[in-house]
Amino acid sequence: MPATRVLVTTAYLEPGGEVDRLLREAGLHTVFARPADRRATGRSLAAAVAEAGAAGIVAGTDPFPAAVLDASPALRVVARCGAGYDNVDVAAATHRGVAVTHTPGANRRSVAEHVLGLMVSCARGIPQNVADVRAGGWSQPSGRELAGATLGVVGLGSIGRTVARLGLAIGMRVVGHDPRLDPAFHAETGVAALSLEEVLGEADFVTLHLALDDSTRHLVDAAALRRMRPGAYLINTARGGIVDEEALADAIAEGRLAGAALDVTEQEPLPADSRLRAFGGVLVTGHIAGATAQARSRSSLAAARQVIDVLSGRDPAHVVNPEWAAARAEVR
Repeated sequence: MPATRVLVTTAYLEPGGEVDRLLREAGLHTVFARPADRRATGRSLAAAVAEAGAAGIVAGTDPFPAAVLDASPALRVVARCGAGYDNVDVAAATHRGVAVTHTPGANRRSVAEHVLGLMVSCARGIPQNVADVRAGGWSQPSGRELAGATLGVVGLGSIGRTVARLGLAIGMRVVGHDPRLDPAFHAETGVAALSLEEVLGEADFVTLHLALDDSTRHLVDAAALRRMRPGAYLINTARGGIVDEEALADAIAEGRLAGAALDVTEQEPLPADSRLRAFGGVLVTGHIAGATAQARSRSSLAAARQVIDVLSGRDPAHVVNPEWAAARAEVR
């Protein structure tokens, strides 16, 4: 009987690497169809899933709509390397009896450190000054210290709490918005849960740490941006769709915000004609907040273990659709 096949689509994973070895040691046959692999062969993701006859997928950020999930009747699990799973049609997966898992917390330190770096870059105008010196200039504008500034954390999950602790460690006042704030976290840190409007109105730096769903899409819209303090900065390392980018461009063009730092955008890569490209006070990084060697190792190994668990008949950790098993029984 041929070995059960697992398709690896995560761009940064390599044949012979630690994830490949882990899956093979579990008796699984790995097939790599990363974005670069598919571009080289002209194959679509659906074609790669079908050709592999994949029972499991270690998934990156590619979209997994119903048509891709249907490509392999053997498919039982899609394991995302990362906390977000909005690129997977979870309802379609559940209907087909396919488990969808993710790896929350694996990259929390990496993302939190990136947020800190973006805040420092905004507060001191570091990218602009580097560009000026490279061009032959020697300007010495005044920046601001983070100590004493107010940091507003919207979403106090694993990453948000880590960001809050880093802010406290460097002397910032930290306020947060999360309806499900853990009382133990408040008792430990003193970070209180305020309304979103209060956080927007008090913070010098607002950082977003939310999942993207119907309730959070364009949560930061024109009205929310008007509530922010004049001269404040918006930082988004969560999902691009949480921010209305046209409204953000308006707020910066009108001088209501000092700037923004985005690691995620509604369309990635950021379109060449995006208005956000025109502003010196807008810093955009290419969705790299969680892209450290340590975070990628933790995340991808956790995803591979979840694939192994499902294909071995065990309950996976961090499944986002626990009803998948009942649905699979009905499908069968």
